[in-house]
Amino acid sequence: MPAWLPSAARITSDAGLVAIRGREFLMSTAIDRGHAEALLRTYNKEDYHIRHALTVEKVMRWFAGELGYAREKDFWGAVGLLHDIDFEMFPEEHCRKAPEILREAGFGEDLIHAVCSHGYELTVDVKPEHMMEKVLYAVDELTGLIGAVALMRPSKSVMDLEVKSVKKKYKIPNFAAGCSRPVIEKGAAMLGWDLDELIGKTILAMRS
Repeated sequence: MPAWLPSAARITSDAGLVAIRGREFLMSTAIDRGHAEALLRTYNKEDYHIRHALTVEKVMRWFAGELGYAREKDFWGAVGLLHDIDFEMFPEEHCRKAPEILREAGFGEDLIHAVCSHGYELTVDVKPEHMMEKVLYAVDELTGLIGAVALMRPSKSVMDLEVKSVKKKYKIPNFAAGCSRPVIEKGAAMLGWDLDELIGKTILAMRS
């Protein structure tokens, strides 16, 4: 374990328990964000990857408040911040190397499950179960696509971006081709939302 990451763990006991399919899912709320970001930057050096992590963190925190999980927004944010912890250094082991990294850093199985769940049926069989995990699965790829659309605008900002502008680019297969439309649509279905609702909420989250 790195010297800057004491074994006291990044997660303390101010938490609630949520039952999911017969198991207890610890929703930790007291997360040391500084240590989480330090871990992120230990395993990620590319500016794009760091910006993506910070964007998804912000989006996850917004959704926590929007969906009635405001007390858990630090946990939601930490999951967003760390969701691609292994991608830059271990792309062939994405969501499979993450548990080792996160356990060594003192994070709990709740956060590890959440992080790995965004690779469901892509690299792992860890299914998104909690609302937070479903949101992460849905917005991970979508934030990249929305960001790409925003950069095409004169303002280069999401502040004046509308759903119809995103939908127009969404329909072009080679635009932001790395942002998987099937994953985005599957995420929307998990949440019980249509695509317009998911895009609209994610734009608002990115503006926050």
